Amino acid sequence: MTGTEGYLGFLLLLVFAGATAGGMVLITQWLGPKGKGSIHEMPFECGNEPSEIRRGRISVKFFLAALLFVLFDVELIFLFPWAVVYRELGWFGFFEMLIFLLVVLSGLYYSVKRGALDWK
Repeated sequence: MTGTEGYLGFLLLLVFAGATAGGMVLITQWLGPKGKGSIHEMPFECGNEPSEIRRGRISVKFFLAALLFVLFDVELIFLFPWAVVYRELGWFGFFEMLIFLLVVLSGLYYSVKRGALDWK
């Protein structure tokens, strides 16, 4: 492949993604509700009258658990490319991933020992 031949797949991907996003927007405009009533102006659109709106403090534990989930989720995404080229990497790649997993598991152990996932 030389020149622009290698970009055909990427161009098709962009066209397909744009057509999918544009199609979804057009379908929701076409099939969705047209008029806005008084119920749509309320804070909750579930159809029930809101009894009260709570404005208060949210526990930090919720945000800490969410951050830990994102952190470990992003770290473990690196397992997929490693699994694809596992045989090509040999023992060196195996031990590198073993070190990586030990670091991830030690971080998880540390966060559990510190009580980051306790909801008390």
